[in-house]
Amino acid sequence: MRTDPAISRLLMLRSGAIVIQLIAVIAVYFLLGHQIALLPLLVVISLEAVFQILSVIAYRNVGKAKELGMLMQLTADVLFLAVLLSFSGGATNAFVSLLLLPIMIAAVSVSAKGLAYIAMLAIAAYSILLFKMPQHTMHHMDMTSHFIGMWVNFVISASVIALVVGAMNRALHSRERIIASTREKQLRAEQLVTLDGAAAQITHQLASPITNLQLLFEELIDEQPDNPIVADMQQPLQQCTNQLSNFRRLSEQLRSQGKTVSMPLSSLAEQIQDTMLLQYPSQQLIWENETPQYTVISDAMLLPAILNLLQNAVTANQQTAKQTITLSWQLFPQKQPVAINLSIRDFGKGFTADQLSELGGQLMPSETGMGMAVLLSNVTLERLQGSLTLFNHPQGGGVAKVQLAITAKQEAVL
Repeated sequence: MRTDPAISRLLMLRSGAIVIQLIAVIAVYFLLGHQIALLPLLVVISLEAVFQILSVIAYRNVGKAKELGMLMQLTADVLFLAVLLSFSGGATNAFVSLLLLPIMIAAVSVSAKGLAYIAMLAIAAYSILLFKMPQHTMHHMDMTSHFIGMWVNFVISASVIALVVGAMNRALHSRERIIASTREKQLRAEQLVTLDGAAAQITHQLASPITNLQLLFEELIDEQPDNPIVADMQQPLQQCTNQLSNFRRLSEQLRSQGKTVSMPLSSLAEQIQDTMLLQYPSQQLIWENETPQYTVISDAMLLPAILNLLQNAVTANQQTAKQTITLSWQLFPQKQPVAINLSIRDFGKGFTADQLSELGGQLMPSETGMGMAVLLSNVTLERLQGSLTLFNHPQGGGVAKVQLAITAKQEAVL
């Protein structure tokens, strides 16, 4: 059965419990000769078996069960066990402590609220069994205080299990999340180191051919100064030279772990506008509101990180023949430290479910390089105490929300 491990273990335990219950009832009645309510007990066990079959059918192909489903299963276990006990001695039954088992399972399977619910349900079931118990005497001794003491012991045991085991389970899950996050960051760091080495090697290999092309261009321009084709070569060659210089500068800063600086948002917005106008003149940037007068934590990689997201937005627009990208600022003064969001919306096809779950966390295969670009942007923003969130706009297109950490108001700095 390919189902949720927690539900699967619970169903297997219940299957074994049903078999044991049936054998115990038959053995007590026929072998030991005790007068018990055989027919009601067999009816309850039969209903439990039917519920078990329906549960197996319902969860046979469920990869991840909801907590509500787990609570329903545990509730049924408590109720079935309480009814079986009520027909076989109630609170005087030696197996009444089995009501602790659903609490133990809940402690490692559900949230704190769900655990509290199952614990209170089990205590309530025991309390009802105790309340319905007739006055017992044994060897002329009143046993009422003894059974009340058993109930108090059950309540204490249930509370200890719920508090201690539940706390240990939450601590274990918290540690697992920290370990998983650390492992993910380590893997991402290894990928970035590999990318940095590959980028440095490619940059070194391209430097010599571009230098040779620059020399050839200078010779051609001397020989044919009026040739328009030769003149058109100057701009792309100069762009290649500038990009190689930027790559070297950024790589050196990353290796030396350069210190962060404060950048005015107005300056960042101006650089974004100028760069996009130069690289993508056909795309129109629309700022939906004015740039707030604040400064944010920045370094040499902040602008390239945002430009990576804008380039992806351009690529998405080109796939749907759109030419508009909207940007907007959103301030969160209630956060400590104060943060601001820059939302970048394209009018493309939006993100797929796989992209929303994986983009930014790891390298993804992509014909346009989106996986690598978003990963690098995400790492840069996290290093600058920011974050990146991707989602689809309700009216179409994708949105990249960049959160930046604010240092101070711009007027105070200037």
